[in-house]
Amino acid sequence: MSDQQNDKLSRRTFVRNTSLAAAGAVAGSLANATDTLAAEDIVRIVKNDRINQSVSKWCYGKIPLDRFCAICKKMGLKAIDLLGPSDFPTLKKHGLACSMINTHGLTKGLNRKENHEQCLSQIRTAIEAASEYGYPNVITFPGNRGGMPDDVGIDNTVAALKQIAGFAEKKKVNICLEYLNSKVNHKDYMFDKTAWGVEVCKKVGSDRVKILYDIYHAQIMEGDIIRTIQNNHQYIAHYHTGGNPGRHEIDETQELYYPAIMRAIVKTGYDGYVAHEFMPVKDPIESLAYAVRICDV
Repeated sequence: MSDQQNDKLSRRTFVRNTSLAAAGAVAGSLANATDTLAAEDIVRIVKNDRINQSVSKWCYGKIPLDRFCAICKKMGLKAIDLLGPSDFPTLKKHGLACSMINTHGLTKGLNRKENHEQCLSQIRTAIEAASEYGYPNVITFPGNRGGMPDDVGIDNTVAALKQIAGFAEKKKVNICLEYLNSKVNHKDYMFDKTAWGVEVCKKVGSDRVKILYDIYHAQIMEGDIIRTIQNNHQYIAHYHTGGNPGRHEIDETQELYYPAIMRAIVKTGYDGYVAHEFMPVKDPIESLAYAVRICDV
């Protein structure tokens, strides 16, 4: 039996034991699992509940949001990541939150003054929606370098965020700058080192301006994930997961050991969300179930 066959069987066994109430739901091809798996066949995976787990819907685009919410709720997830106001009624129906609200694009962001008016308008609208529904976070990006020195990008980003920080404080919503890698996926992106985002947070000086620390991207650019979290957790309001290399499952096929990372996050006293943001290459629901289980430390 090949390693790949062994892997498929072990994952089937895992989901059968931890997320499926009916054995028949996992019978047959993994490729067809998402066509037959119903929310009523899922049982709760989360037991310890020390990590508030969420998931990015865009990674599961073929699954209708209503059905996806039902599955996530049954597993024990508390939120869906990176949605907008038109999706909020569906989330509310299932008793889920939006853990991160979309705003502007990532290549043309706050590091250029000519983008400030448009970006800040979109951030403000997202903050208003977050406040109305009681959701915690909205996303933002500095944008690409385009030849701009990092210190200039920091100053411009700080200037923009200072204009909106007071509003975020009033509405009790976090504005989260996302850390992305510039080596593989987002060439020329400016916020590609932890220190860049920390410097922005320090200069803005608001408890509502924080970092979205994407563990996959950080592993590519810097590694040293646990120590970085320990040293900078006070500036982090949100986490993303993903397997490296490839941004696929966070299982044994990649190099990051997520149970240890989750335990480190718990030890910092963090009470925000950890959102799974990987693109599954295996059965998507089984892959999500596995991720939820290993992060439930």
